[in-house]
Amino acid sequence: MARDWQPDFAQLVDEHQSMVFSLAVRMTGDRGLAEEIAQDTFLALDKNLGKIKNPLHAQFWLRRVTMSRAADALRRNKVRGMDLWVEMNDNHAAAEEEHNSPLGARLERLLLTLPGPQRAALLLRYQEGLSPDEIAAALDAPLATVKSNLQRGLKLLRAKAATQLKEYMRGT
Repeated sequence: MARDWQPDFAQLVDEHQSMVFSLAVRMTGDRGLAEEIAQDTFLALDKNLGKIKNPLHAQFWLRRVTMSRAADALRRNKVRGMDLWVEMNDNHAAAEEEHNSPLGARLERLLLTLPGPQRAALLLRYQEGLSPDEIAAALDAPLATVKSNLQRGLKLLRAKAATQLKEYMRGT
């Protein structure tokens, strides 16, 4: 059976490097570690390029591998709560503008304090716009676990924001 779509490694890297790096840095809070994760992810893509079926599969595959590698790195290095934000390239200009504000930087620090599974679910939901079903597939986790991590992560993030960002809250 002939394939209509042939994956081009350089094109996939160009199209998805910002997403891969952004997920990695927001999961780990460490720019250097995120660069290693991104490189490792793209090396894995190069080795598995023949298994990629179409552009959507490539994006799904890259998200899944990135999140898995970031979780592994967190377990190995126990990276937590680092005060770091990364400049995004033009594909994430809106996120970059948000960070340039003091509120954006503080919210980023709060996100890094969440447990890894909750942070992963929130990033995939609100940064990447995935549905809970898609997140479950990307993380290879049960749907109920993903929904729980989303709910608990938002609740914890709101509680932390209420205590640490009082000057930004209405009525204060």
